[in-house]
Amino acid sequence: MYVPAPPAPQVVGFGPIGIAAAAALDATLPRAGSINPRASTATTRLTVRRRSLDVLEWHPAVIAGTLSARHTVAGLAGRLVTLQTFGHSGWRTVAIARTRTDGAFRLGLTPRRIGSERLRVRFGGEQYLLATTRELGRLNVYHSVEASWYGGGGALACGGSLTSATMGVASRTLPCGTLVTLRCNGRSVRVPVVDRGPFVAGREFDLTEATKHALGFGDTGSLWSTS
Repeated sequence: MYVPAPPAPQVVGFGPIGIAAAAALDATLPRAGSINPRASTATTRLTVRRRSLDVLEWHPAVIAGTLSARHTVAGLAGRLVTLQTFGHSGWRTVAIARTRTDGAFRLGLTPRRIGSERLRVRFGGEQYLLATTRELGRLNVYHSVEASWYGGGGALACGGSLTSATMGVASRTLPCGTLVTLRCNGRSVRVPVVDRGPFVAGREFDLTEATKHALGFGDTGSLWSTS
């Protein structure tokens, strides 16, 4: 499972507040239900115009968008927007940014471990502005691996039979049923380990025929994997 790298939230975007203050700030960010409902009269919205959620490890994932509010005279400059990932202990803040005058923000995270995890952007709410959250999907952090494919029929080591419609991969080491996200030619699939193999040195996976076609993969070559 992907674990965000920085021990404290990264502070990026417009008007950075400083890395040293980020950890203390995270503990004081407004939580749901912490805003006075009588003072929080303006509905807010997070619009995301750019997201890079499929990245190689040690390469930055960037989220850019705008915080907007309806029926309020409160300014939007300097508002705190956080980037959060979902893990075993729930949602965790991994990056923080302040908005510009027009509400624009830019968040970035450089992951150091491969894996796949849910991601969201959150504005915790401030006086006269209600909290809002925007789910972004999954952050997939990959490394490059060598793969091949196989077809035909027969029994699968993890149970069941191989057909031309079977989605999955063969792996020598990953437990049966492990979900692996693969990316090739701008396409991504999330498939289980269904078999054992490949048995050629240097190759990480054997793709089933259906997985090969879904990715537009050739006979052998490199692709990105979260495992």
